[in-house]
Amino acid sequence: MSQNISGFQAAYITIEVLIALISIPGNILVIWAVKVNQALRDATFYFIVSLAVADVAVGALVIPLAIIINIGPQIQFYSCLMVACPVLILTESSILALLAIAVDRYLRVKIPTRYKSVVTPRRAGVAIACCWLVSFLVGLTPMFGWNNFNEMQRKAKEANSSQPEFTVSCQFENVISMEYMVYFNFFVWVLPPLLLMLLIYLEVFKIIRRQLNKKVASSTTDPEKYYGKELKIAKSLALVLFLFAVSWLPLHMRNCISFFCTSCNTPSALTYIAIFLTHGNSAMNPIVYAFRIKKFRTTFLQIWNQYFCCKLDKNMNNIDNTDIAI
Repeated sequence: MSQNISGFQAAYITIEVLIALISIPGNILVIWAVKVNQALRDATFYFIVSLAVADVAVGALVIPLAIIINIGPQIQFYSCLMVACPVLILTESSILALLAIAVDRYLRVKIPTRYKSVVTPRRAGVAIACCWLVSFLVGLTPMFGWNNFNEMQRKAKEANSSQPEFTVSCQFENVISMEYMVYFNFFVWVLPPLLLMLLIYLEVFKIIRRQLNKKVASSTTDPEKYYGKELKIAKSLALVLFLFAVSWLPLHMRNCISFFCTSCNTPSALTYIAIFLTHGNSAMNPIVYAFRIKKFRTTFLQIWNQYFCCKLDKNMNNIDNTDIAI
C-alpha cells in the first residue's frame, strides 16, 4: 500500500537529508585525515576515528531509517524493531568513544612519562573493540525481548486481527519500550557515562592548572608548553562532549516526561527539534576539529588541495608533531 507523505513530512525529510549530506563527507574527511597524516596516529585520534565511524553511520544508516519510521509503514513487528535498533547502537558507541577519549586525556596529564607505555595502539584497539561490543549488546537488547511485542499483540487481538503475524505502524514508540529507554538506556548507559566524563574533565583541568602554576619539571623539554597544549586539546574535546550532551539530553528528557507523566502531551514540534539535534550532532564534530585542532585543520586543507584541487603536497606526512591544538 502506498504511503502518502504530507508537506510536514517532506520538510522533515529534506532537513534530515541535508544533515546526512553534511555529516557523511565531514566524518569521512576526519577518518581520511587520520589515515594520511602519521602525526594523527595516536590513541586519542583512534578513538576520534571510532566516533567518526559512528557519525558516518548515523548519516548513512540511521537517518534513512528515521525517515522510514517517520513515514510509519505497516510492517511486521520485528522488522520495525530492526529499523529502530541501529540508532541505539550508534548512540551508545558515541558515548563510549567519548568516555574513552576522556580517560585517554586524563592519563596523558596524570602519567605523562608513562603514558605511551600504558596506552599502546594495541590496547587502544582492544578498547575500541570492547566499546563497539558493548554498544551492540545495549542497542540490541530490545531484540532480546525488552520491547512492546506483547502490548502490540494484545492491541492487535483487541482489533480482531486474524493475521498469524500481525503488522504495526512502524513508529519508534510502538516497538521500543519506554521503560527500556528510560531505566536502562538513559539511567544506566547515557547519564552515568556523561556524569563520569564531566568529573574526568574537571580533574583533567585541575591537574593541568596545578602543573602550569607549579611549572613542575617533567621528562618533556618544556613542561609548561606540554601542559599548555594539553589544556587546549582538552578544551576542544570537552566541547565535543558538551555538544553531544546538549544534542541528546533534550530527547531523553522528552522520553522521561512521556514515561513518568503519561497525561503530559509533548508538542510534536519539540520532539522533532530534539530529533534534529541528535542527528545534527553527527555533523558537528568535524567542524569542531577544523576550528579547534590545528592538525586536523591543516590536514583537511592538504586533502582538499591534493585530491580535489589537484595540487600535489609532498608535506602531507611532515606536520610538526608539537602542534596539537590552537
